[in-house]
Amino acid sequence: MGGAALGDLDSPSRPPNFSRLTPLQQPVSLKSAARFRQVSPSSLDIYGKFILSPSVKMVLAVDLLNPSPAAEAKKNKLKTLVPAPRSFFMDVKCPGCFVITTVFSHAQTVVICQGCTTVLCQPTGGKARLTEGCSFRRK
Repeated sequence: MGGAALGDLDSPSRPPNFSRLTPLQQPVSLKSAARFRQVSPSSLDIYGKFILSPSVKMVLAVDLLNPSPAAEAKKNKLKTLVPAPRSFFMDVKCPGCFVITTVFSHAQTVVICQGCTTVLCQPTGGKARLTEGCSFRRK
């Protein structure tokens, strides 16, 4: 008596009360409804809003258990399927004296060769930048 019931949605005399509808029946804009390609004149209410019926099944198009390597590479290191750090240790070979030095990939200080005092890598905001001519092997 206080508001329009679910059966009164078709009555043109009073606008329908959408606050009493269940979440599956909430009106959705026509633009977002076009994404699902389920817009037909019969599924629009008198205000031009699209109403999802409970019989409409949304299909999940992304396989969450077997993500592609490209999709995993874009994610944050803690949001991947198997959380793991992206840092590593590496052996860096000096281009002058060929001495091998172990360096952390995200080193925050300048790393100098013990044999000839050549700068091997310089810190940046993330990964350390290797000096030109230095070769490395990931450990």
